[in-house]
Amino acid sequence: MTERRTPLYDFHFRSARNVVKGGGDFMFPTSYTSPVEEHLNVRRNVGVQDLSTMGEVDIKGPGAERLVRRLLVNEVQDMEPGQLRYSTMCNGRGGIVDDVTVYKFDDEHFMIVTGSGPRLKAYRWIAEHAEGSSAYVTDVTAAVALPVVQGPRSRKFLKTVVEGVDLDSLRFFRFATGRIGGVDLIVSRSGYTGELGYELYTPADQAGVLWEFLLQKGREFDLRPYGVEAMQSLRIEKALPLYGPDISEDDTPFHVGLARFIRLKKRDFIGRDALLRVQNAGLERRWVGLTLESEVPAGAGAKVFSVGDVATFREVIETGAEAGEYEDAAMPGDRQIGRVTSSAMGHSVGRMLAMAYVDTAHSWPGNNVIVEINGRPIPATVSPTPFFDPENARIRSEPPEDGRRSEPAPRPVATANSRSNVPSRQSANGGSGS
Repeated sequence: MTERRTPLYDFHFRSARNVVKGGGDFMFPTSYTSPVEEHLNVRRNVGVQDLSTMGEVDIKGPGAERLVRRLLVNEVQDMEPGQLRYSTMCNGRGGIVDDVTVYKFDDEHFMIVTGSGPRLKAYRWIAEHAEGSSAYVTDVTAAVALPVVQGPRSRKFLKTVVEGVDLDSLRFFRFATGRIGGVDLIVSRSGYTGELGYELYTPADQAGVLWEFLLQKGREFDLRPYGVEAMQSLRIEKALPLYGPDISEDDTPFHVGLARFIRLKKRDFIGRDALLRVQNAGLERRWVGLTLESEVPAGAGAKVFSVGDVATFREVIETGAEAGEYEDAAMPGDRQIGRVTSSAMGHSVGRMLAMAYVDTAHSWPGNNVIVEINGRPIPATVSPTPFFDPENARIRSEPPEDGRRSEPAPRPVATANSRSNVPSRQSANGGSGS
């Protein structure tokens, strides 16, 4: 079987508790200590993760901007050099080929950063539509490593090691070239955690040197590596979609809550006509957040039902394998109304969380539903998203003082008047940048 390794694989193999195959056939470290500790350390201090599995596509030439405008549903014509922007690439049916981040170096030089799983598909899509144009497309993924530094102390830490970049003036979704430990790199203020953070686009042959330098210099800031399990719980708390589990070519940006990144006034981009039809017809389903009354996460594809019946009094089961347990508190209705796409414990909010596609009629915040977990009906509530830091204050503002270690406030109970606010993925595979 195909197995791809990042330039930092040897460190992960030595240090991680487990390494598993994931998107794009890359090997991913699951965790180094425990997913809970790693999650909370990113929220409280600073963590570092290897995202070298992402794809980087370099686009140059007189036709570079025209090609990127045609590929992306968002606008790039008004971007400044040193700016990045989130978008989706859609097919002719309006389905999402990938959600990406585009970096602008100048009017004739852009870089599109793709997801790990759809990396090759996205590159082929870009290259196919570049044929016959005056834009030149190169897959530079193998030459680039991507350590990311995330957390409220990330700026204070990086200010001690970064040369050539004024981090105090580097705004959200902006990037600049600099140097760390003798390694030339791109410093991008972006991330996939909902925290203040930076992504470091690094020459692949210098990745090991940079990684060890970051770990050594970051000790006094409690910098620790984190794996994909912590990344999953961090991004689910922020309702950040992941290509594959949450989005595919069967989903449009409207279904995933990404309408604000579509620029329909831009008349010539792939999928525009289909997206106009979806907008005019309305949505039959929406991607929403759920809080589960469960101690275990729901599996991908877990069925979501309306509530059929609620037990006024829960009796103890007297016989069978479940003897001594209370009967189920609620029973599902006759018709399935949705499916779970991702689920994890929200360690910052103290609730079991899930993201799911749910029929529009059942998608309003505060609505009670049933999720089938391990064959049992589990009560759940449609909840406003993001579950954590709904104002997105942490990612955009100054980090808290070093001495502050306060726990995040619990999420308020959803009400029928609450509106779901699904942010896009930030960073190398998303963001809420303009």
